[in-house]
Amino acid sequence: MNTTARMNHIIQPDGKTFIMAMDHAQNFNTLPALADPKKLVREIAAAGADAFLSTPGMAEHLTDSFLGKGIIVRIDGGVSFLGDKSKPMQITLNAEDIVRMGADSVITMSFPGSKFENEVLSNLTRVCMDCHRWGVPVLAEALPRGFEPADDSRTPENLIFACRQSVELGADFVKTNYTGDQESFKTLVEATYKPVVILGGAKKVPVDQLLQEIKDAMEVGGAGVAMGRNIWGDENPVGYAAAIAKLIHEGCSVEAAMKEMNKTYTV
Repeated sequence: MNTTARMNHIIQPDGKTFIMAMDHAQNFNTLPALADPKKLVREIAAAGADAFLSTPGMAEHLTDSFLGKGIIVRIDGGVSFLGDKSKPMQITLNAEDIVRMGADSVITMSFPGSKFENEVLSNLTRVCMDCHRWGVPVLAEALPRGFEPADDSRTPENLIFACRQSVELGADFVKTNYTGDQESFKTLVEATYKPVVILGGAKKVPVDQLLQEIKDAMEVGGAGVAMGRNIWGDENPVGYAAAIAKLIHEGCSVEAAMKEMNKTYTV
């Protein structure tokens, strides 16, 4: 299978995708919200997610739960929220591991301006070259300064640079913050020249606000979303996922999407 074939398992014929992020437990405490990932993955897959950001463990042991949807494995790790943050993430898997698992893609970090940018950015290109030999596409999580917050880190200009740099280093698609307005996000999408999906972030935001942000991004060329905590941390994660799927693939209003949250989805 080549890179295009695997990308087609993630990005749908309409050029859009809803990627559900479930890779957080590799580095962070996700309990009690993700106490039963097997059940939640199946329910969200049935509700309309196109692909999942997965840990190696999920890809190995929860295969049936994905219901045939795309699987993007987190390929960097080796650290946790309990650590002292004195060392960067390491590349813990290779392309052969991904092919053996039957996954479709990998995700790795791209942190220009961060303390460990030399290692992280070098890792990105090495991962791309390794994965492309096996026909495995690479998703870069492009965040200026990574998780080292600064007042000027997530400006539109820095986000545009981080995304463009990621594809220049070999990434096939990019996950990043929404810039905050359509004009600058349109510039980002055009400058990146590969599909761009927006992330949800750690901060809990109202459902209608997040859906509006998704709609705004999609209207100016965004390829979709790769979101997790705002969804699986909600009291109605399956309905939330269904609302996002409808918004992405039907281009409906935020109000119409929110009506999906009251429907029941069975596996």
